Amino acid sequence: MRVEPSFWRGTRVLVTGHTGFKGSWLSLWLQDMGAEVTGLSIDVPTEPSLHVAVGAPDAGAETWTDVRDGEAVRQVLAAARPQIVIHMAAQALVRRSLRDPRETYATNVLGTVNVLEAVREVPGVRVVVNVTSDKCYENREHGRPFREDDAMGGEDPYSSSKGCAELVAHAYQRSFFDAGGEAPRVGSARAGNVIGGGDWGEDRLVPDIMRAVLADDRVPIRNPDAVRPWQHVLNPVSGYLLLAQALWEDASRAGGWNFGPDPGDARPVRHVVERVSELWPGEVRWEVDGAEHPREAHTLLLDSAKARAELGWAPGWDLDAGLKATVVWYAALAAGAPMRAVTLDQIREFAETSA
Repeated sequence: MRVEPSFWRGTRVLVTGHTGFKGSWLSLWLQDMGAEVTGLSIDVPTEPSLHVAVGAPDAGAETWTDVRDGEAVRQVLAAARPQIVIHMAAQALVRRSLRDPRETYATNVLGTVNVLEAVREVPGVRVVVNVTSDKCYENREHGRPFREDDAMGGEDPYSSSKGCAELVAHAYQRSFFDAGGEAPRVGSARAGNVIGGGDWGEDRLVPDIMRAVLADDRVPIRNPDAVRPWQHVLNPVSGYLLLAQALWEDASRAGGWNFGPDPGDARPVRHVVERVSELWPGEVRWEVDGAEHPREAHTLLLDSAKARAELGWAPGWDLDAGLKATVVWYAALAAGAPMRAVTLDQIREFAETSA
């Protein structure tokens, strides 16, 4: 399979969390393929913002709605009449979840319930892609990649909220959407540690580096030896699109799916910092942050054999290609380039090389 523009052309798609980092890349790609995109978000989460820089979807096709408000979510679905829902709206920060666990559970768990309830009540939705995280798994630090049938869990509110969202999606699929025929099909997509241009998220490695570089400052690095499954944002986004296409054709594709990089691209934080330092046209100054921070898992790895075998998905860019594209994006921003065009060029290049 490949991401097929002819499938998406004219398809009505609702993207929740469309103003976020991944949501902005996804919305722009969908719009470029001719999909009719409606965005649902509570606000623009960062300043600067990739959403603002690329303007996707068009302002008339977005609604400022809180996924914690079930009736408001239902009204958006009723007005947009989507055929496909890609649910990405979330409180996505571990450290923020420790400061405000109530908000995290309300957004990530009840928000998922509200979206699926709206899908159940409003006719016409055929596919739901529920985007969670590699942190949804119970991490016992066993050293092997997580598989889709591993237990859900999490030691912090963010991680456990994503495990809960997975259980919610599974329960709705089994309780309400297993009727066959035209009943909605729900697939959950799990990925983590994405990089790419336009990410300005709090407590995230590449944004922290870019903020420091652009301010001519030194960047503190918290856990240089922590190993993460790094990949460019377009890798998992292509997986979400492929999963939606597969679910449209075959209800048996419902369930959980990992979209992680090749094993060789699970690298320590230190490697990413050093490679960005080599690629950036100026100086990158960094130091180990010796302050106390909340505990983080030392190693997170995903086994994506299922997506490779059953969807034909594979990462389009390896880690080095992804880092190069990321640095090119931020360098273009620093040079005053038109960032919608830069972002579209990278989407089109990715689509061509991964076809």
